[in-house]
Amino acid sequence: MSIPRGSTALLGPSGSGKSTLLRLLNRLADPDEGTVRFHGTDVRALDPLELRRRVGLVPQLPAPVPGTVRENVLFGPRLEGNEVDPERPVELAGLDQSFLDRDASRLSVGEQQRVMLARALALEPEVLLLDEPTASLDAAATEAVEHALRNLRDVSLVLVTHDSQQAERLTDRTIRLRDGRVTE
Repeated sequence: MSIPRGSTALLGPSGSGKSTLLRLLNRLADPDEGTVRFHGTDVRALDPLELRRRVGLVPQLPAPVPGTVRENVLFGPRLEGNEVDPERPVELAGLDQSFLDRDASRLSVGEQQRVMLARALALEPEVLLLDEPTASLDAAATEAVEHALRNLRDVSLVLVTHDSQQAERLTDRTIRLRDGRVTE
């Protein structure tokens, strides 16, 4: 299977391998067999931290680090020794600047999910892997996250979802999985 630049949905029932595929794509796991390539290079030949800077992951369940939204957004760049303006990724994630000094752990789940998106975007990845980014959100929070994703430019998206309508709203193509295999 090949995932081109742009936006792609990985669609399938629970247990079909969607989340496992995301973990393989940014090397949180290595394949038991076969090869996963990024721009033609086996991901096992790439430094995992460098790969994760280029291929960001937004997990299904938000996991902010202790501190403010600003500290969460700056977390990754500071690990690299870089300084970034946190306002841009927060804006891209659909939050306003008033969130920057708020305690991330005290935000709603939907707001925390957007903080996770901003944290990933602060690294300016080439690819953004999204594992069911709206699974535990209400309709308003889902719309806010989807709006933020639709407005992203210059980053490819790989979206794991059970929702075929969400896949149609957010992506250009869909890959269907079942039992760890591509079916369509």
